[in-house]
Amino acid sequence: MVWYSAVFVICVILIATKLYHLLTKGWCRSKVCLVGKTVLVTGSNRGIGFETALEFAKRGARVILACRNLEYAAEAKDKIISLTQNRNIVLKEVNLSSLKSIKNLADDINKTEDRLDILVNNAGIGIIKNKTTEDGLQILMQINYFAPVFLTLNLIDLLKKTGSSRIVLVSSMLAILGDLKNKNLNEYPGSNLKAYSNSKLALILFGRKLAKLLQGSGVSVYSLHPGVIKTNIFDKISKAYRTVFDVFVLCYFKTPEEGAQTTLHASLEPDLEEYSGGFFKECERTSFYRKARDDGLVDEVWQKTMDVLKIEKKFV
Repeated sequence: MVWYSAVFVICVILIATKLYHLLTKGWCRSKVCLVGKTVLVTGSNRGIGFETALEFAKRGARVILACRNLEYAAEAKDKIISLTQNRNIVLKEVNLSSLKSIKNLADDINKTEDRLDILVNNAGIGIIKNKTTEDGLQILMQINYFAPVFLTLNLIDLLKKTGSSRIVLVSSMLAILGDLKNKNLNEYPGSNLKAYSNSKLALILFGRKLAKLLQGSGVSVYSLHPGVIKTNIFDKISKAYRTVFDVFVLCYFKTPEEGAQTTLHASLEPDLEEYSGGFFKECERTSFYRKARDDGLVDEVWQKTMDVLKIEKKFV
């Protein structure tokens, strides 16, 4: 009897939790049309990147899918065209673990596109074997942080030229666990979780600094927590934890479409420019995590990032 009572209580808690998340999740309400606009979304062949690109296509944008796997990207392109009848979908290859590949993409975009209205740095990874890339960078930190920074800065002139453009950085609530004070950004902190948290905190700090430097340029910057989403980023969860993980998915995780909503809000909602540099979740501006409020850390991480990437250009 005790066993049945325990199961009943657990089921009630799970159902209540699910209902709470259903009732409190944010949804992008913007009706902005994107005909004549160009957007670029990294990691857009799957998950929230795909859903973001799909919504942009529905609104008539020229959508650039920047992906590592062109086979999957081609499938995503075909699906987007089929669902939207928008044929203005472009594939571009990029490997975020290679700065050369990122530079090639940026050079291509700068050469072939006459505008870039929205840049969504969506691609990221959660679990990967620790190693050093060809650029001498810790791989998770490169993919999640150095790569979007490098891509953004190499596209900044086109974004400025376009005017009223937006840069969106997909971070995570796990940034709250980040520890970057007096740390080498390129040092592996001992676990994927710590490396991931550091990369997502660094993205928020980068967004704050870049927004300040871009004041008056017509380019705004936003970072966000999309929610916890069941995407391929979790594909490598071990079988030993799969059952527990699936229960968490049921109660706490969003679908990719739900997870894309805050990205869409930051990309599309009118009159957000005064909040450039701000942080969003559930389609609302919210306060920074404590460590992301440290102005000294913002400047420290920016300078270390510029040193690592060997960037000397001024952005004011």
